[in-house]
Amino acid sequence: MNNRVSIQGKFQYRLAGWRYSAIVRFLLFLALAVVFYVALLHRIVPQTYDIQLGSVTEKDILAPKAIANEVATEKAKEEAAARVQPVYKIAPLRNEAAVEAIFEKLQQINSDAEVSVADKVNIYKTVIPTIIQDHLDRQTKSLTDGGQYNDLLLAEMRKSIREQQYRIPEESFYKIPRLTKEDLTAMEPVAKEIVIKLMSDQITDAQTARVKVPELVNSSTLTKNNARELVQELVRAALSPNKFYDQKGTEEAKGHARDNVKPVMINKNEVLVPKGEKVTEELYQRLASLDLLRDEASYWPNLGLFLFIVLCCLFLYMYVRQSSLPINSNNAQLFMYVLIVVLTIAGMKLFSLLQNLDYPYISYLAPTAMGAMMVTILLNSHLAFVTAVVLSVISSVVFNSDHLAFDYKYGLLTLTSSFAAIFSIQRASQRSSILKAGMMVSLFALALVSALLLLEDHETRQNALFAASFALGSGLLTAVFVMGLLPFFEVAFGILSPLKLVELSNPNHPLLRKLLTETPGTYHHSVMVGNLSEAAAGAIGADGLLCRVGAYYHDIGKTKRPSYFIENQSHTENPHDKIEPALSKSIIVAHARDGVEMLKDYNIPKPIRDIAEQHHGTTLLQYFYHKAKKLAEERQEKPPEEAEYRYPGPKAQTKEAAIVGIADCVEAAVRSLRNPTVEQIDSMVRKIIKNRLDDGQFNECDLTIKELDQIVKILNETLLGIFHSRIEYPADMPEQKTAEKQEKPMQEAKVSELKKEVKP
Repeated sequence: MNNRVSIQGKFQYRLAGWRYSAIVRFLLFLALAVVFYVALLHRIVPQTYDIQLGSVTEKDILAPKAIANEVATEKAKEEAAARVQPVYKIAPLRNEAAVEAIFEKLQQINSDAEVSVADKVNIYKTVIPTIIQDHLDRQTKSLTDGGQYNDLLLAEMRKSIREQQYRIPEESFYKIPRLTKEDLTAMEPVAKEIVIKLMSDQITDAQTARVKVPELVNSSTLTKNNARELVQELVRAALSPNKFYDQKGTEEAKGHARDNVKPVMINKNEVLVPKGEKVTEELYQRLASLDLLRDEASYWPNLGLFLFIVLCCLFLYMYVRQSSLPINSNNAQLFMYVLIVVLTIAGMKLFSLLQNLDYPYISYLAPTAMGAMMVTILLNSHLAFVTAVVLSVISSVVFNSDHLAFDYKYGLLTLTSSFAAIFSIQRASQRSSILKAGMMVSLFALALVSALLLLEDHETRQNALFAASFALGSGLLTAVFVMGLLPFFEVAFGILSPLKLVELSNPNHPLLRKLLTETPGTYHHSVMVGNLSEAAAGAIGADGLLCRVGAYYHDIGKTKRPSYFIENQSHTENPHDKIEPALSKSIIVAHARDGVEMLKDYNIPKPIRDIAEQHHGTTLLQYFYHKAKKLAEERQEKPPEEAEYRYPGPKAQTKEAAIVGIADCVEAAVRSLRNPTVEQIDSMVRKIIKNRLDDGQFNECDLTIKELDQIVKILNETLLGIFHSRIEYPADMPEQKTAEKQEKPMQEAKVSELKKEVKP
């Protein structure tokens, strides 16, 4: 039986010993190095294939990087050029000027009585077409002189105008000499208005415009049929095309379309050579140029990657070793740290697979700041800064481009986002702080990406919009992942993060509500102890928030028998006066055990349960011990052993548990004093701490004498702030000195025998 117990004890010791095992520590760093190597291997060292010239490929050969497909690219360029629509140029022709010139000539010739009608007819046959042609020639020449149109376009304009020139019917020339001056005066504005209206449209075929002339003339103010008919013919003659095909512009547009076609790429990890294809000389040389042939592969990249990973892991190891953090010796925390880094790298790898999609900069969406944010919350902000540096280097490789081993853009983005996350979250006190930190990460990522885009200044507006959108999304995605993973780490590793502690300090927590409603005196006492212990912890570098929250719950066990504790006895008899000291002792001692059980039922984390269990250590209940001894003497019985009237412990195992125990005793003792003075408070605090030190209550925690002295000072300062309105200074109240000296022995006796012992 003893052998079985011995073997079981050894097994449990070895099982718990892994937390501090050097071998486990080495294996964890080795696992981290392996993760680094696997994550970076194919980003730096391309895969090689055993291929011989003339053989048939046994499997698909993947492209080690993005490679341009020249045939597909040329085809895409031709298709883009074919989709370009013909380019037309609009010429600002003012044909109404030709109409003015025609009517001016008609007025001149028709008013000349010496010219016969026959001669006028012959003159009009020549003059009218000439006026129109000269007008158009002058306008095209002015366009040439301005340099706005190329020679091919001008030639096309002249050709189109000549081909579409309108020939006035022969009989119209015989009717024109009959027009009176009044007729011409009425006809001119109508003709000009119609020409201006029709030439304001884009005309490639003048005939389409000429079809509209009769309708416009008929709706005009002209009443004579002869005038209407002649206006129609003159307007038709004056109309010409003003929109011309620009051959050179079309070719330039096709050229721009070809140039804007991005090379069709065989993306990284896409099939470069399909399975079953024969390896020709050309294909063999192409594979050789890409370092894909195993016979010609170099092993130097593997060595370089190995050295790089060794440096990264050595950097982390040296920092952890030199730090004073618990991770320096606690393999459980180191394992949690390794797991956080691995999950962050896994997220990077996942998003690196999306780089082959058509969305540029999609890797900016990766939650690369997740690792730094979680390390800050669960471990330490200084360690998070170191982690951010390492992960930024890793991300610059994971997201590297095809021609760079390290892509500085992604490394710089990871570093900036991580630093923003650390600064935003290290003082977080609520879960919503994670979302706020994610928003800060988004803003800093957006600012950096914008700066990079402006520096490069060659991206299209669409690509820039994608980059900015992904940068904004990265912070929010980081917050979502952290909020999702944080509860897992808190439960799996028993981590009490600041966020969890703040949640537990909420007065609406069921246990705190129970404490307030059923034991208001204990609740008030717990709040005061929380204030004292948090201040004391801050003075020596302990976890002040843990002390405060632990103090809130340390006396929760008193809710089972509230009337047996003096702070809850409001104008009622003390039930301990009517029962045996042994029973009183059992009731008082049980509150620590009862509190632990209640905290377990509500899944309160172990560090807080430990404070509830350890805040009294193995201290002696002096009041009931001396009462029991006195009763034994009166009954002539054997006096009780001192050990029977001590708390079962254990003694405080952490600074936080010891501080809460000190603050608990100090608060109860000082509160019992009437009109406490500065000297009384200082004497009381020092006496309580000295008694606990002499009793060996601090032997199992790492509190030093110097830290105890600092605790004394900060407790005195805090108590002065709490009781400032009640303290009467001897220098100010000399008449009170005598009364205080007379009361002091009685008060100290009350503190040592009742408050310090009965009030746990």
